[in-house]
Amino acid sequence: MELKLTRPICFFDLETTGINVAKDRVVEISILKIFPNGNKESKTWLVNPEMTIPDHVIEVHGITNEKVANEPTFKDLSKDIYAMIKDSDLGGFNSDRFDIPLLAEELLRADIDFDMKNTVSVDVQTIFHKMEKRTLEAAYKFYCNKDLSDAHSAAADTKATYEVLLSQLDRYPELENNVKKLSEFSQRKQSVDFAGFIAMDENGEEIFSFGKHKGKKVHDVLDKEPGYFGWILNADFPLYTKKVLTQIKLSKLNNKLS
Repeated sequence: MELKLTRPICFFDLETTGINVAKDRVVEISILKIFPNGNKESKTWLVNPEMTIPDHVIEVHGITNEKVANEPTFKDLSKDIYAMIKDSDLGGFNSDRFDIPLLAEELLRADIDFDMKNTVSVDVQTIFHKMEKRTLEAAYKFYCNKDLSDAHSAAADTKATYEVLLSQLDRYPELENNVKKLSEFSQRKQSVDFAGFIAMDENGEEIFSFGKHKGKKVHDVLDKEPGYFGWILNADFPLYTKKVLTQIKLSKLNNKLS
């Protein structure tokens, strides 16, 4: 089965210095771009994270500090990476909760104004967990009857993720071969920011999804407690969350002025 596309989709995977979206950095990125005509383009970059990769993380993906010491930084590569993905939808394995939020942080740090307003994402892990509830290695064996011998290599994981999605479409006739529909099916919850600190309520209004104001409308909180906005901007939240919150605050101000 081939994926039915109206625009390109980029399957990608990150190997990183850790799992903290706001603090950790990319050490390897691999992108597999699928075009509507079936053509494919693939690129993989090693990245100097400009910080030490912890030993326990090296044990997972095998990328040492020495291996990336002379590689370009993410900022050096950012224009090439963005050029490859900017016209595309995105796909990955656990990408909605980790890879896309961390990629957004890296791009924003590189002064590239990345957002997902005109982009949908397909998280193959979510489809898998809704259907079978296992890991990528198990998914690859289950759906493709292949062993993922080079797990935690970004290129191997990216290729396996793409193949798993194709096999999922073959196995489950209820899955529609449409990237927008797959995106909707693979979403866990409706978040406004990638990290899920700001969500949408049933009326389509932004609400906080954490802390003392959990469940409260963002506009109401910012009106009653203006200092909360400043606290978030100065605290250890992802850059994209701060960007979204600023946009919400500005939209409220613009509405008042108009």
